[in-house]
Amino acid sequence: MSRFQRSEKAMPSKGHDLTGAVLPAASAAFHDPHCQQGRTAITHLFEWRWDDIADECERFLGPYGYCGVQISPPSENAVVTNPRRPWWERYQPVSYKLVTRSGDENALRDMITRCNKVGVRIYADVVINHMTGAGGSGTGTGGTHWDGGRLSYPGVPYGPNDFNDGSNCHSGDGSIHDYTNPEEVRNCRLVNLADLAMGHDYVRGKVVDFLNHLIDLGVAGFRVDAAKHMWPGDLLAVMGRLKNLRSDMFGSGSRPFVCQEVIDQGGEAVKAEEYLQSGRVTNFKFGLELGRVFRRENPMKYLVNWGTGWGMWGGSDVVNFLYNHDNERGHGGGGGPLTFREARAMKLATAFMLAHPYGFPRVMSSYDFTSSDQGPPHTGNDETAHVQLNPDFTCGGGWVCEHRWREIYDMVAFRNVAGTAPLSNWWSGADYQIAFGRGDKAFLALNLEDFPLRATLQTGLPQGSYCDVISGNLEQGRCTGNTVQVGGDGRAHFDVCSSCDDPMVAIHVGAKIGSPPLRTG
Repeated sequence: MSRFQRSEKAMPSKGHDLTGAVLPAASAAFHDPHCQQGRTAITHLFEWRWDDIADECERFLGPYGYCGVQISPPSENAVVTNPRRPWWERYQPVSYKLVTRSGDENALRDMITRCNKVGVRIYADVVINHMTGAGGSGTGTGGTHWDGGRLSYPGVPYGPNDFNDGSNCHSGDGSIHDYTNPEEVRNCRLVNLADLAMGHDYVRGKVVDFLNHLIDLGVAGFRVDAAKHMWPGDLLAVMGRLKNLRSDMFGSGSRPFVCQEVIDQGGEAVKAEEYLQSGRVTNFKFGLELGRVFRRENPMKYLVNWGTGWGMWGGSDVVNFLYNHDNERGHGGGGGPLTFREARAMKLATAFMLAHPYGFPRVMSSYDFTSSDQGPPHTGNDETAHVQLNPDFTCGGGWVCEHRWREIYDMVAFRNVAGTAPLSNWWSGADYQIAFGRGDKAFLALNLEDFPLRATLQTGLPQGSYCDVISGNLEQGRCTGNTVQVGGDGRAHFDVCSSCDDPMVAIHVGAKIGSPPLRTG
């Protein structure tokens, strides 16, 4: 019988009931990003084509030590023509076919395989809370017809019985209006998007099949869009039914990494900690608070107890970021985060994020835009344009590529070298001058005052000559930028500018003169 001919509605389980869920052996089951040894940070290559990501894994991300890439949603989506092909059409699924403007399933499979071969993991952004807007109709990026008014999505297939309705959403018009009401947030439509009934076993099964197909292709895990709009028990039930990751890529018994988008900046009715059994959560507090500090609205010296001391979750429970594709456009919370448009402060904040041991960091890689709806750089027929590369490693053609900024990729290396070494040798001078180390591996000094930071500080590092990786690199046994001398007692003199573009100094044992090169390409 067709899904659209059923006369009886499947009985949903209670959203917060864990009945039927396969509970993980420990709450950390979905928290491991499965980075290759020595890699500790990921980037979000927003709206990149699959073939460009494959090339980027081989030529840059692998050699420069990135753990992985969050990709844009790979499932077929609505083609939106007003406004013309906006970025957010990727967040209006039509089916779970793997055809988007980033490429088809063959291109996706090739990208995942090539990236894994060079030690770069792929995390798929998955939209499972909803389908398109509950109105209108059209043809998706893979040629599938859909009708939001009739709640008809034959490409899955989903029909009217597979969506939340007035039986559990009591807002009147079916949409969310009261964010202080958890039931409304989870049972009603987010901006009129057709809200899937994740408590129904049939819907769960279709979502599980979709995610398992991506696992078969070789992804390491998922970023779950709009997770706060689903019940924690429903998400745990779905994740509990997923396959283990491919053993040829990740070893036996590896569970998928799950990063759940839960916007919780304090005072929310839906709490991020409710979701920690089914994965990590996106830490929106992180970028909000660092933005205040590096805009000089809150003294930098207060970062001494950064992390849980600022009311955030445990480091193994979060994915940290300064900004994402939503809030850099003024959407999805964040209170106006630091972005590439405030490059000086953003680079300093990113350096702090990558140097500090708290949490798991994600670096945003953007394209430029003049309106909040604008889609990626494209050709005349609306095909996503290839990323253009400049000789200095930066990008052109409208692509910003923050992950390729030298101050950022060299701080990824800093973090990789620091590894699990603890925070050490904290120092603060004026309100906006700090320095700290990571055991005997690395040391960073930051200055946002209107005068230079000049101080002799304990670094904890072995004696030797170190290249400042902010001003240059270690190449052919010498520093292309500034050099810092660390004495036999671990102390070094720092002179950190105040008016320059990069008022910081970073050193680590991987950039010590006489040490072997870090990169493999």
